[in-house]
Amino acid sequence: MDEPEYDYDLLVIGSGPGGQKAAIAAAKLGHRVCIIDRRDMVGGVCVNTGTIPSKTLREAVIYLTGLSMRELYGQSYRVKRDITVQDLLARTHHVIGREIEVVRSQLFRNHVDLVIGTARFTSAHSVVVEGSGERRNISAANIIVATGTRPARPEHVEFDEGRVVDSDGILSLERIPESMVVVGAGVIGIEYASMFAALGTRVTVVERRERMLEFCDPEVVESLKFHLRDLSVAFRFGEEVEKVQIGQRGTVTTLASGKRIPAETVMYSAGRQGETDQLDLPAAGLEADARGRIQVDDAYRTAVPHIFAVGDVIGFPALAATSMDQGRLAALHAFGEPVSQMRDIQPIGIYTIPEISYCGRTEVELTEESVPYEVGIARYRELARGQIVGDSYGMLKLLVAPSTRHVLGVHVFGTGAADLVHIGQAVMGCGGTVDYLVDTVFNYPTLSEAYKVAALDVTNKLRALDRFDL
Repeated sequence: MDEPEYDYDLLVIGSGPGGQKAAIAAAKLGHRVCIIDRRDMVGGVCVNTGTIPSKTLREAVIYLTGLSMRELYGQSYRVKRDITVQDLLARTHHVIGREIEVVRSQLFRNHVDLVIGTARFTSAHSVVVEGSGERRNISAANIIVATGTRPARPEHVEFDEGRVVDSDGILSLERIPESMVVVGAGVIGIEYASMFAALGTRVTVVERRERMLEFCDPEVVESLKFHLRDLSVAFRFGEEVEKVQIGQRGTVTTLASGKRIPAETVMYSAGRQGETDQLDLPAAGLEADARGRIQVDDAYRTAVPHIFAVGDVIGFPALAATSMDQGRLAALHAFGEPVSQMRDIQPIGIYTIPEISYCGRTEVELTEESVPYEVGIARYRELARGQIVGDSYGMLKLLVAPSTRHVLGVHVFGTGAADLVHIGQAVMGCGGTVDYLVDTVFNYPTLSEAYKVAALDVTNKLRALDRFDL
C-alpha cells in the first residue's frame, strides 16, 4: 500500500526555542520542514515577551542603577540619577529586533519554510493556517506542537493594562512605579520583584504558600530573601489575595486575612496557561488539561504517535534552555534517529538580582532519600575576583558523595551564577569526582576559582571524617 503524500515531513507549530530547534534539527537530517507562527510572535514568547526582554531589562537595571558597583563606590552610586522606562526599553527593543532576525536567518539558511498565521488542526495530519486574510491547508507526516504559554489571569481580577498587569503587561508600563504589589513568588514574580526593587520601587510580594522557590536550595533562597529585604522588599507568605481595587491614584490589594496594601501597580504572576485553546486539539485526537498543557511521554510523544509536544506547553521545567533540547530530541525521535540526553543534570537558572543557578540534587532531596553527602562552600568575598566585581555575598556550594567522591549537586548564588554552574554540570556529566576540581588549575583571578575553594573545603571535611571514623 502506497504511503500517503504529505506537504512536509515535519510541521512545527510555534517558532520559540523548542519549535525552532526542532525544525532545524529535522532540516539538518534532510527532511522537508515547515514552521508556523503569528507575524508578531516569530521567535516565540522567549524572544518577544518572556526570556529575552526580561533578561535584557535586568541587565539594563543593573547597569543604570550601578547596583553591582555600590560595594566599591558607596550605596549612593548610580550611573543615571533619573531612570525612565524608555531608558530600560531602548536596549530591550534593540535586542528583540536582533534576535528575531537571527531566528529568521537560521530558518532561511536551513531551508525551513516559515508560514505566518494561526494554525488549527483539521485532522491528525493536517492544519489550516489563517492570517492576513488568507487561508492555507498544510499536511505533514509528523507534527510538533511548540506553542508555549501565556500568563494565567484569575477571573476575579480586573486587568486594566496600566494599574493591574501580568508579566507581559509589565513591559508596557509608562513609568517606573514608586510602589508595587507582586502576586506570586514563583520564578517570574521574584525576578521582576528584584528588578523593580533595584530601581527603587517599594515592592510587596504576596504568596499563598509558606515558602518561595521551594525547588531551590533553602540556604540560597534565604540569602536571596535577605538581599531583597535589603532592597526594601516586603514578603507576605501564606496570604491569599481577595480583591484588587483600582482608584485614580493607584490600587489597594485586600488579602483574605484582612490586610490592605496600597500600591501604584499590581503585577500578577499566577502561573502560565498553555496556548492550546485555538489549536482545536480534539480534531487531531488530543486534549489539554485545565492549564492548557499537553501530556507527553519520555520521547515527547503525545497520545497520537506522530504528534509531539515540547517546551512550556508540556509544563515543568518550562525553561528556554530545556525547551531547546526537547525540540531537538523530539525531532530525532520523530525520524527514528539515535537519541542521548542528560535529564538528571539539566541546569536551572533564575535571573533574580542576585541570580541563582543550580544543577543536580539539593540537600533536601538527598536527606529525604537518605543519601549521605558532604558540603563544600566557597564565598565570593574570599576570591580576588569577588572583590574586584564588588560581590561580597555570592557563594558556591558543592554536594559530594563521601564514599565515591562524585559531585551530586552544584548550587551558585551571585554574580555569573548561571554561567558558573556549567563547570559543575560538565564534571557531573562526565562522571568526574571532586578530586578533579581540586587538581585542576583555574585562571586567576576568576569567579571559577570558587570551585577549587569549595572542593578543598569538602575534601578537608572528608579527610577529617576519615580520621575520626571508628
